[in-house]
Amino acid sequence: MRPLVFVWPYALVFWLVLLWAFTPEFMIISRARQRAAQPTSKDDGSMRVIMLGQWIGMLLGFSVAFARPLRVPTSAALPIFFTGIATLVAGSLLRRHCFRQLGEYFTGDVQARPNQPVIDRGAYRWVRHPSYTAGILMFAGIGLALGNWASLFLLVFSAAVVYAYRIKVEERALVAELGEPYVAYMRSRKRLVPFIL
Repeated sequence: MRPLVFVWPYALVFWLVLLWAFTPEFMIISRARQRAAQPTSKDDGSMRVIMLGQWIGMLLGFSVAFARPLRVPTSAALPIFFTGIATLVAGSLLRRHCFRQLGEYFTGDVQARPNQPVIDRGAYRWVRHPSYTAGILMFAGIGLALGNWASLFLLVFSAAVVYAYRIKVEERALVAELGEPYVAYMRSRKRLVPFIL
């Protein structure tokens, strides 16, 4: 059996949700790419790392989705598919929430201004980088919808690796510009998962 993302009518659901989830992402990338390429940018190549790593993860994740030994059991394929769709939607909604909470300070590339406040409302009350948690959730949702354990692993792993690099770059820039207020914020919250990670 083919992955449900390629089977009618499930394919329609998956590809429409994927398009809805990633449209804001493509808009953010198109705006941020030029700023990230400027010599004064603090991005340190993290935009390119994110784009390349996630495309590689998607390519590998979709490629191995057809490997029979790693597919979810046929009886679980439909519930896992819809769990994946729900996870993708939840991740995208969390990302959009983060964009709203950061407001003018959300740029898509790594930027920090000396007078920038530390945002600690909404999801930022619980973790330092909820938008990256959301990005990992989105890729986990795709992996689940593909119905293959290797796809899930590859997509989550690639997202986690690229966001780990971005977090390192971003926190270095924020500490340099915001100083002690951001250091105190770092001490009081985990990076991605409340109280855990």
